[in-house]
Amino acid sequence: MIRLFKKMTRSQALYALGVVIFISLQVVFELTVPDYMSEITIKVNTPGSTVGDIFASGRMMLLFSLLAFAASVLSRYFSARLAASFSQHLRKLIFDKVETFSMEEIDRFSTASLITRSTNDCTQIQNIMSRAFNQLVRVPITAGYAFYKISTRYWQWLAFTAASISLLIALLIFLIIYAHPRFRRMQGYTDRLNEVTRENMTGMRVIRAYNAEDYEEEKFDRANLELTMNALQARRAMGLMQPVTRFINNELNVGIYCIGAFLIASAGAAEQLVIFSEMVVFSTYAARIVRAFMGLNMIFNMIPRASVAAERINAILDTEPKIADGPALMETKERGSLEFRNVSFTYPGAAAPALSDVSFTAEPGRTVAFIGATGSGKTTLVDLVMRFFDAGEGEVLVDGRNVKDYPLEELRDKIGYASQQAVLFTGTVRSNVSYSEEDIEEDVRRAVRIAQAEDFVNGMPEGIDSPVNRGGTNVSGGQKQRLSIARAIYQRPEFYIFDDSFSALDYKTDRALRSALKRETAGVTTLIVAQRIGTIRDADRIIVLDEGRVAGQGTHDELMRSCTVYREIARTQLSQEDL
Repeated sequence: MIRLFKKMTRSQALYALGVVIFISLQVVFELTVPDYMSEITIKVNTPGSTVGDIFASGRMMLLFSLLAFAASVLSRYFSARLAASFSQHLRKLIFDKVETFSMEEIDRFSTASLITRSTNDCTQIQNIMSRAFNQLVRVPITAGYAFYKISTRYWQWLAFTAASISLLIALLIFLIIYAHPRFRRMQGYTDRLNEVTRENMTGMRVIRAYNAEDYEEEKFDRANLELTMNALQARRAMGLMQPVTRFINNELNVGIYCIGAFLIASAGAAEQLVIFSEMVVFSTYAARIVRAFMGLNMIFNMIPRASVAAERINAILDTEPKIADGPALMETKERGSLEFRNVSFTYPGAAAPALSDVSFTAEPGRTVAFIGATGSGKTTLVDLVMRFFDAGEGEVLVDGRNVKDYPLEELRDKIGYASQQAVLFTGTVRSNVSYSEEDIEEDVRRAVRIAQAEDFVNGMPEGIDSPVNRGGTNVSGGQKQRLSIARAIYQRPEFYIFDDSFSALDYKTDRALRSALKRETAGVTTLIVAQRIGTIRDADRIIVLDEGRVAGQGTHDELMRSCTVYREIARTQLSQEDL
């Protein structure tokens, strides 16, 4: 957790310093009040004391009480500012770090866990900064200063107080040993619960289609029960803290007064008043010490989870992405060329390679298509162009340069990408098409028209300014794909990558879209991943993949003559007349 706190900004460090200063002042002011209580006790019982003398001590008690109140307010203010500012800073650090992750790191952490770490775990840190940090500062200062104040009193009281506090410390050690590991496990159980919930929400249609509600409820109940039982075990242990502390507080008060009665009985008349006033003050200090340790109840409730949260956040922040920026090199004259040279790639943890010794060239302005059975490596191939992953062996060259030599932003600026699963964001049609770029209405309408989305967009209530729900839930699958394609067109890139982006389109729209692309984006190199031969038969080159290897490449007619795998795919899709 200390490593995490080192990431504080200068202003946050100043807030923390303010908390320490004002809590220290509050403790000093509060523990000065009992001294005036002792003075008042002595003055009340001393012949010749005037009301003015007593009121003078009372005014000092009131003054220090007001000063303690002011210091308390200021310490709370700085504590709240520190907690809110630091948690905001952490969420920003996590988000920025995750943005640099390759797909390998995202898969390793899992989406559900990344969400939990940037929300729940940051909340744990915020809670400990706003609530427990005050106690962490207050307890040692209060206990230390109170012990110092009572160390000059009678040793019998001091020894009895030390013995009582030893019991509290023993209880704290037990809780650290027993409860801390359970709090550590709680975060993992929370991840699992979030994962099950997220799967349930995103897969609701499939669950209902298969009447699997009971099955999913059982999965949720198991994950929920694991979290609940672990939390109960930890909370039951922590529940001992408050009653034991109250018991020790009560027996400490009884012990102090019993010892005081013994001391008064054995003292002379002149000393009895002093012992009585000291007993009043001592009981107040002892109560402060116990109350300070009672504050540890909250701390030890929160620290285990917060320490685990800090470890999980540090795990993200300490992760170095495997996909890093290359050096910024001089601009090449070549534009729109792509080459794979003996490229092989294996997913982390996979037994077999996804691609093996793949080589081909895409010339500028040409259309190259990829086809093959499910799992043949088509999407993996275009992922290597985008550097979602890096090739294990061989080279991927864009404009004659290895993609690893490009800064990521420069490489991806060259590419207009429409993913296999069309992704839309909360906003409008316009904001989704011009995504992250300057919004030019004329270019948005051009991209929508080329993507064959003009008819349905104009039919929406506000045209290109019509709202799009999260995930595009208010448009159909084909409409989502067309808007995703329009987003790629809007970028005016050197390359288009369409990763099975025409699968939800009917044949008429598919053909019209490809014709418009060929006509209005001439000179741009296009890579198309497809399952349908009808989508790619007019491509300049078709590359057939089979279990990660190139089974053939050429035009449609050439492959029909020379490639067995391509002919088998064609026979399942084309009529005899088309063949």
